[in-house]
Amino acid sequence: MTTTHLKTTIQNRWNDADAPEGDGLASLTYRSNLLGADRTLVNIYGGNTSTKSVEKDHLGRDVTVLWVKGSGSDIASITARGFAGLKLDEVLPLFERPGMSDEEMTAYLDRTAFEPSRPRQSIETLLHAFVPARHVDHTHPDAIIAVACTPRGPEIMREIYGERAAWVDYIRPGFTLSQQIGAAVRDNPGLEAVVMGKHGLVTWGDTSKESYEKTLRIIGEAQAYLDAHADAQPFGGARVTGETEGADALLAAVLPVLRGAMKGDRPVILSVDTSAPVMEFVNSNAAAGLSQVGAACPDHLVHTKRVPLYLDWTPQQGQDALIAAAKAGVEQFKAEYAAYFEENRGDGDVMFTPAPRVVLIPGLGMVNSGPDAMGAEVSRQLYTRAIQVMKSASSLGGFVSLSAAESYAIEYWPLELYKLSLKPAPKALEGHVALVTGAASGIGRAIASRLAADGAHIVIADLNADGGQTVADDLVKTRGFRRATSTGMNVTEEAQVMAAYRHAILTYGGVDIAVNNAGIASSAPIEETSLEMWNRNQSILSTGYFLVAREAFKLMKSQGTGGNLVFIGSKNSVAAGKNAAAYSTAKAAELHLARCLAEEGGASGIRVNSVLPDGILAGSSIWDGKWRAERAATYGIEPDKLEEFYRNRTTLKVNVLPEDIAEATYWLASPAAAKTTGGVITVDGGVPTAYVR
Repeated sequence: MTTTHLKTTIQNRWNDADAPEGDGLASLTYRSNLLGADRTLVNIYGGNTSTKSVEKDHLGRDVTVLWVKGSGSDIASITARGFAGLKLDEVLPLFERPGMSDEEMTAYLDRTAFEPSRPRQSIETLLHAFVPARHVDHTHPDAIIAVACTPRGPEIMREIYGERAAWVDYIRPGFTLSQQIGAAVRDNPGLEAVVMGKHGLVTWGDTSKESYEKTLRIIGEAQAYLDAHADAQPFGGARVTGETEGADALLAAVLPVLRGAMKGDRPVILSVDTSAPVMEFVNSNAAAGLSQVGAACPDHLVHTKRVPLYLDWTPQQGQDALIAAAKAGVEQFKAEYAAYFEENRGDGDVMFTPAPRVVLIPGLGMVNSGPDAMGAEVSRQLYTRAIQVMKSASSLGGFVSLSAAESYAIEYWPLELYKLSLKPAPKALEGHVALVTGAASGIGRAIASRLAADGAHIVIADLNADGGQTVADDLVKTRGFRRATSTGMNVTEEAQVMAAYRHAILTYGGVDIAVNNAGIASSAPIEETSLEMWNRNQSILSTGYFLVAREAFKLMKSQGTGGNLVFIGSKNSVAAGKNAAAYSTAKAAELHLARCLAEEGGASGIRVNSVLPDGILAGSSIWDGKWRAERAATYGIEPDKLEEFYRNRTTLKVNVLPEDIAEATYWLASPAAAKTTGGVITVDGGVPTAYVR
């Protein structure tokens, strides 16, 4: 039975051909990556692994080194440089101490560093030192935590393993827990594992491969037991059945409301999970109560908070009731979190943003938040694991969790706060979402890149869908997980503009910055200006800007947190353009529209400003067409002389680049311009006829 289970559910990824030779740091890295590849075994950023090997120190002496995962790293992607190295002979004497505070332990271990340039050691380093085995794995498998989070945990563990495993009751990780685990293993030579109440699993082996395969075997035995005792009707059956009609429309309505209510010092990024395991839980009868018991594992708390927000709503109640439930739910959650903080706070503690990190909505799914897309993803992954733990634990007699005091001791643990302090300060636009039109090339592409460089998540909205996708892909490669997305959009089509904003909402939760940049250009004397040319300029440059701005206002007001609109106008917005009446008139309309909207948006904290460039030829799809030849003909020069012509007519004698416009746009969209609205910045090298006056 166990063998079949292991073959079908837990994949043994060990490959002797790929495994490094020997059992040192390289083998530890390989084993760690294999364990981290299966999130049912190890949470993202959770767990820790170690090995003990003999190394030469800086004087050429043999030293036994404990290599252990560095604090805050993820074993799925950790490299050899991600492990701390400690002199084991200097660590082992601690086992005989009667006690040790976290601060004393950390300070002591810092002094045992074998290579000082390596990251700080894991909080659970002593666990690895005190277990008398060369290789040790501490994991958080769903199957083990399900057993560890039941009232009958020790009894069920005995049913599964007999005397081959030891149980330790929950206490916060640190010196005492490590000492208890080390003593259990030292006093019982026949042990194969230690199960940590409400926490996880410790396994070990004489070789890296043996440790890895024992970990899989121990977990597999627990999973086989769970399979044999699984409920036929998990979570008490379904409260909501079938697919929710208009689910995307409901999400598009509620996500901005949630996002606005969840904002702390800066906006958050949202994601939505509608996978089958998630929907089974959020749609169940048990979800309302079960979700409020507590976290499934201490490692979850920092990223999910102790409990999620559960919205007591069903699709039959409709959109208005959903919005009301979301608003009331977040406010109640904040009040309850503040009370939890006050009840447990210590001297000097500063409350985190009290908003939920996880929101469960029957019929719609799970909404996760984070300071960025990766933070939302971590929250999503961890609560997905919690759902599986609750499902299995419920079938064994119930799910139990840490008390409020125990949860607080983890969430506000100085050692956890220290890890957070190591993160770089957030960038100015971290957590913000920017929708940039016409961003597949030229000025728009430069703006998207500049906003992303300072932390923004970017929605590329361009008629050139393929080009927009290329830009988005490049930004993801450069800036990281889900930092950009693309959607095809014709600014003259109302439905497409609305769809682009819906795409932004379903991807990130909302929009904070809208950059009106999409455009065309045409040139002709007035008597040669066709009605089609006139209407095309008005449609794209005036009506298009109106549609994009109108939808931005609707969305930003539903978020309730203000916002920023930046219009990319032109020198022609304020200066007469010879042989460009259609273009110049439309550009003038853009500028006045921006000033009108600045007045409308002020009461809602929505700022609207304009940037006026001139003659940006580099990287522009517009200037690659007839516009270059038409403008050159207007000035009586050859097309290849146009760039020089524009440079020489400026006061500064410079050519203006897309990056220059992007820099002005960034400033207007950033907190640095918080008190600027209705403003105009000319970025044209100095064209006297276009001086704003």
